[in-house]
Amino acid sequence: MADKRDYYEVLGVDKGADDAALKKAYRTLAKKYHPDMNPGDAEAEKKFKEASEAYAVLSDPDKRRQYDQFGHAAFENGGGGAGGYGGFDFNGADFSDIFGDIFGDMFGGSSRRGGRASNGPMKGANIRKSIRITFEEAVFGCEKEMEVVLKDPCKTCNGSGAKPGTQPETCPKCGGKGQVVYTQQSFFGTVQNVQTCPNCHGTGKVIKEKCADCGGTGYVSSKKKIQVSIPAGIDNGQSIRIRDKGEPGVNGGPRGDLLVEVTVSRHPIFQRQDVHLFSTAPITFAQAALGADVRIKTVDGEVIYNVKPGTKTDTKVRLKGKGVPSLRNSSVRGDHYVTLVIQTPEKMSAEAKEALRKFDELTGNSLNVANPPSKSDDTKSESKGKGKKKGFMDKMKEAFDE
Repeated sequence: MADKRDYYEVLGVDKGADDAALKKAYRTLAKKYHPDMNPGDAEAEKKFKEASEAYAVLSDPDKRRQYDQFGHAAFENGGGGAGGYGGFDFNGADFSDIFGDIFGDMFGGSSRRGGRASNGPMKGANIRKSIRITFEEAVFGCEKEMEVVLKDPCKTCNGSGAKPGTQPETCPKCGGKGQVVYTQQSFFGTVQNVQTCPNCHGTGKVIKEKCADCGGTGYVSSKKKIQVSIPAGIDNGQSIRIRDKGEPGVNGGPRGDLLVEVTVSRHPIFQRQDVHLFSTAPITFAQAALGADVRIKTVDGEVIYNVKPGTKTDTKVRLKGKGVPSLRNSSVRGDHYVTLVIQTPEKMSAEAKEALRKFDELTGNSLNVANPPSKSDDTKSESKGKGKKKGFMDKMKEAFDE
């Protein structure tokens, strides 16, 4: 056995790999190299046998312990037991669920070693629709009505699908089970593959004379108006589930659900992040410098906010509780964060321009760099202040008083 590869290397796992990691690694290799998936490929068959042997040893606690201690020598001279492929014993290794996946992929069904198939009740499929709402509707919630095409049991045949006066018959192919079993001979024995019966499509019944109104389906489609309650605080892309408004169930199973995905339109002023809102609000230079009460737009309408004197542009303020309600608790709301931006006037009258020049002179910042204020003007300004050094706000007030 000197030419054998390390079992951990074969499966591509480390020595500390748990059962789940071993099974996952082997499942991947078995699907890739199984002879039924690679007919006539000797190299693929060799790799499949190699991976199967590695998994048979490492998935068995006792054999793994022997292998970790003695390596391949633990199974020389019959140490692994007789039977299996090439004299190797595969007893103790569980391949059933793995080959269930493989044969399921190959034949579109599921694999089993025994048991009985059943065509029991199954829930119907969900229906997906979308609806567009405004930004404000998402914040505060609303009621919407939408039109959906739904299936209902046919009144002519009472949902049987058969022509009035006749009845569906037991499917001869599956015997009413709704599933058929195919036997597959594999490397590890007989594996039974279970598939939906192609003759009755899983219903266990066949209809020889179909109902003219429903075409044998047992259902008729019609447009219905559904009321959708949109909760306050819902966000873009989230869905609302409306129970029992989906496709009908199979074999007496419950209806599926209606899933309504919500698309929220953009707002020209507000941006949303989770339960918080963000916006900007313009203020004048005078309001920023002197302080003032300004009106700020919120989703609740305009509110009055007191701007403090000396406020700088891009100052951020918080309006507590003016954000979006929480979906979990509508009585709890986020906050609204407002960025105050000082607006520079683009058009000014001659009087306004002169006043601004005067203001600039009084605050010591000449607009005309080529003609700075004269010393006499400085002396006059100082004498007017009676020797007291004036601050920025004092100069501002004097400029607007004049």
